[in-house]
Amino acid sequence: MTAALALATSLMWGLADFGGGLLTRRMSALTVVVVSQTLAALVLGAVVVATGGWSEWGPQLWFAVAAGVVGPVAMLAFYKALAQGPMGVVSPLASLAVVVPVGAGLALGERPGWTQAVGILVAVTGVVLAGGPELRGAPVQRQTLLLTLVSAFGFGAVMALIEHASTSITGLFLALFVQRLCNIAVGGGALLVQTRRGAAALPEGGVPVLRAQLPALAFVGLADVAANGTYVLAAQHGPVTVAAVLASLYPVVTALAARGVLKERLRGVQTAGAGLALVGTVLLASG
Repeated sequence: MTAALALATSLMWGLADFGGGLLTRRMSALTVVVVSQTLAALVLGAVVVATGGWSEWGPQLWFAVAAGVVGPVAMLAFYKALAQGPMGVVSPLASLAVVVPVGAGLALGERPGWTQAVGILVAVTGVVLAGGPELRGAPVQRQTLLLTLVSAFGFGAVMALIEHASTSITGLFLALFVQRLCNIAVGGGALLVQTRRGAAALPEGGVPVLRAQLPALAFVGLADVAANGTYVLAAQHGPVTVAAVLASLYPVVTALAARGVLKERLRGVQTAGAGLALVGTVLLASG
């Protein structure tokens, strides 16, 4: 169950990242974040009301608040690092986010068997390679490296925090809803600042173009929500170390989606990374 849920998480996160990447070619990253999360919050709000999730209100929701504040900060740092480049360095380094939840699991007393330990090592190596690391070329700016590490820590912190934000299915819906509201507050504040500095909040073409992209934006937001939900369930039903590593295979999904939809050719190192990630997955699932 843990392996299946965590792999579903990586699939949805990978597709959400791919969709978000396509949308940021047409509008600002902040607009994508705020609009997609707002659409997801509307759906989650309806689900919370329908399931009576408000009854699960409690102090554990502070974990959801923290995840909702950290998430947009990590995402903005990641996008800024990608803009400074090179992406072949930024993307693999950001995938090191898995270290945070894995470290938390080990600190809480989890001790994976040797098969799973090997699987973790192989899978993480595969994820880093799947990003197509650039081992040659111009040196990377220190600011870019710092932003990338901030985003990696932030993404990992979200995984570690959201796991503790609920203890039931209805509580999970409420936690995800609270997380989205905080995402919107932080992202919306940053978007307001960006707009006041003269940057365009709407895509070229204005509201009609934004309206036409609403289905795609809704998919990105809902896929991200669903991924958070399946990750929480995976972490609650099995070892966090296993769930976190399998859920972190999403860069492989993004790379394969780009290959299938955009016809981008995978570099040799990416193909090798995808293969290693698959081997690591098998080891983790069988451990």
